[in-house]
Amino acid sequence: QVQLVESGGGLVQPGGSLRLSCAASGSIFSIPAMGWYRQAPGKQRELVATITAGGGTNYADSVKGRFTIGRDNAKNTVYLQMNSLKPEDTAVYYCFADVARDYFSMPTDYWGQGTQVTVSS
Repeated sequence: QVQLVESGGGLVQPGGSLRLSCAASGSIFSIPAMGWYRQAPGKQRELVATITAGGGTNYADSVKGRFTIGRDNAKNTVYLQMNSLKPEDTAVYYCFADVARDYFSMPTDYWGQGTQVTVSS
């Protein structure tokens, strides 16, 4: 089995910063991709950012220039540095990891439990 544990959410004022972390553990052979989604109240879950094992990144237009995704392959950990936060960034943030459990297996998505980010004065 694979577990993802998130940390780093909280309450921050507009213009502030937060850093989210998500560590994957368990039966892991490789993680081709990791990333973050978010879901605001009454809205669908949306992609925030993704990163490949080789460091290729992709961002939602709404966070480009403000958020930076990174990962530590040795620790199976993905990070999300969020700067210049806006009230519309308020949401539950979920990390995911596309995990291959052995050489012959197709990758499967695993999800964290979610961490609340609230941007408010």
